[in-house]
Amino acid sequence: MDDTKEIHITTEYITLGQFLKFADIIHEGGEAKRFLAENEILVNGEAEARRGKKLRPGDEVSVNGSVYRIA
Repeated sequence: MDDTKEIHITTEYITLGQFLKFADIIHEGGEAKRFLAENEILVNGEAEARRGKKLRPGDEVSVNGSVYRIA
């Protein structure tokens, strides 16, 4: 069973920091830096800690056991 959650964007890309807020993982953009420092986040299977990392449709993000796909 695929538990991947789809996050739909209407722009070419969003940053990892924007994604965290958009996916309701954090509540304010200011939390992104600390959240990234304290939690392991994988983008397409590779560890990522830059809140400015650009996410494009097709990218998969794993956060705390949940998987999200940018669409």
